[in-house]
Amino acid sequence: MKVLIVDDEEMIRNVLKEYVEFEGGEAKEAADGMQAVKMCREEDFDIVLMDVMLPRLDGYSAVKEIKKAKDVPVIMLSARGEEYDKLFGFEIGADDYVTKPFSPKEVMARIHAVTKRKKSEQPADVVKFEGLTIDMVGRNVYVDGEKAELTPKEYEILFYFVRNKGIALTREKLLMDVWGFDFYGDDRTVDTHIKMLRSNLKQYRKFIVTLRGLGYKFEV
Repeated sequence: MKVLIVDDEEMIRNVLKEYVEFEGGEAKEAADGMQAVKMCREEDFDIVLMDVMLPRLDGYSAVKEIKKAKDVPVIMLSARGEEYDKLFGFEIGADDYVTKPFSPKEVMARIHAVTKRKKSEQPADVVKFEGLTIDMVGRNVYVDGEKAELTPKEYEILFYFVRNKGIALTREKLLMDVWGFDFYGDDRTVDTHIKMLRSNLKQYRKFIVTLRGLGYKFEV
C-alpha cells in the first residue's frame, strides 16, 4: 500500500508515516497542496491523506486538481468538523473525512476500510438503458450520445445504483456504502446529490425512482 500524506505539520506527517510503515506500507510526504498535486501527477498512490488547511493551495483545491488526473481515494484531515466542511469534502470527491485531533489507529482503520471498498468494486464493462450509456470502467456516461459531465460523487452514486438495480435503497444505506462512513448529521445530502444527478441524466432521470419515506431505487 502506497500512501501520500499531505499536511503542513511535520509531526503529524511523521506519526502517520510511522504507522503506515509499521503495517508494511510505503509513505510519501507533501507539505502543501501544490506539492501534493505534482506528486500525484507523477506517481500512483493507493490513497491520499489530505489536510484541508494547507499553504500555497488548500486541500479542497488540491483534491479537485488530483481528481482531474487520477481516480485515487482521498481521506480529508481537518480541525474543522462542521457538517458543511464535511459535505463539501464529499462533494468534491473525498471518500472519508477525519476530524483533528485524531487517533492514528483510527486513520489506519479508515484507510483499510476505504481501500477495501474500492477494491471490492468490480464494475461491469458498458451497460445501456435506452439512450443512457454507462461505461463503468472508463467512468463515462452518455445521454443520447452526448457525454454527461458528472461530479466524482455523482458517478459513484450512479454506478452504485446500476450495481444494485431493482433494489430498494435507503438513504442510510446509500450514505454508508457510497460515502463510506457513519453519518450522524442531516441525510438530505443524498437528496441533493441525486437531484443534481437526475438533472444531468435529463429524460433518463426516470430510472431513479423515489421511494417515499424510504429512499430510492434504480428501475428500468
